[in-house]
Amino acid sequence: MNATASVFGAVHLGYVVIETNRFADWRRFGTEAIGMHRDDLDSGLMRFRLDDRECRFLLGRGPAEDVVATGWHLDDHTTFEQIEARVRAQGVPAVEGTTEEAELRGVERLLRFPGPKGITQEIYTTPVKSAEPLRMLASGFVTGDSGLGHIAITSTKPAQLRGYFNTVFDARLTDCIDETISGVKLRIRFLRVNERHHSIAVAAVRGLPIDPVRTRVQHLNIQAATLDDVARSYQRVHELGFDMALSVGRHTNDKELSYYARTPSGFEWEVGWNPIVIDETTWEPTTHQGISIWGHTPVGQTIVDKLDQFRLGARSLARPEVTVPALSGAGIPDD
Repeated sequence: MNATASVFGAVHLGYVVIETNRFADWRRFGTEAIGMHRDDLDSGLMRFRLDDRECRFLLGRGPAEDVVATGWHLDDHTTFEQIEARVRAQGVPAVEGTTEEAELRGVERLLRFPGPKGITQEIYTTPVKSAEPLRMLASGFVTGDSGLGHIAITSTKPAQLRGYFNTVFDARLTDCIDETISGVKLRIRFLRVNERHHSIAVAAVRGLPIDPVRTRVQHLNIQAATLDDVARSYQRVHELGFDMALSVGRHTNDKELSYYARTPSGFEWEVGWNPIVIDETTWEPTTHQGISIWGHTPVGQTIVDKLDQFRLGARSLARPEVTVPALSGAGIPDD
């Protein structure tokens, strides 16, 4: 087993673990608005499915109102052991998940270790398939080799985050976006671990060590099978009274058409359609100006909302961002 051999292409975002006490709202949001399959395990555990996998989102009771872990599906035991060796070689604690924890996540083998911003990283090899037919309002979602979708994180230390995902998963930079929102200049870096344009996005305020987002993740993304699925779920989000963060639009870099709803826990949920698939033989990273070709306009944002964001940013100055220096190397400098 060679821990230095690249694992790129053998890593796929597999599931997300969310801690919340807003179960009634999440049931309506996930099932009736977004259109996913729901399984209620007991009063304090709930799962959502998108495909034949037993679990894509695991919700457990707790006060965080946030994503607390991300699970990465690895193609084989060799890749699992490579990544485990990388983590342990740097003295970072890695803990085998219990049988019960693995069952809740719908996997057979589970290892967890610390990740940036306090999001636990979990790796596994064999996802369990469910024999139960899907009950969904959506016609389907695109997963497969591309994985579940992506997560977007705001950070005051983007170089360390890139260093972390490069060290652990051999993540590659796909491209960057420069954007100015309410006078604040942002740089967003998009990282891929397989054919999906990005599985991780890292946004940072240029020149200022502030983080304007309360939650560990800024948004999660899932890919709808059809444009009709996007439109219908957008309509349901409105009709059910959930907040819309950004209207329908199309991104400059991955060309995905999408909208962003606000989840009951406060972070955003992007439902997208038809992003480009990366061809490794021809792809070259570039920088785009602005996140959208058209659309993605803020919905219902008031001056009070903007002031709250600045307050959160100022508060983040006194709250050091959690990183995992041992796995971040020297970090990756700005592009």
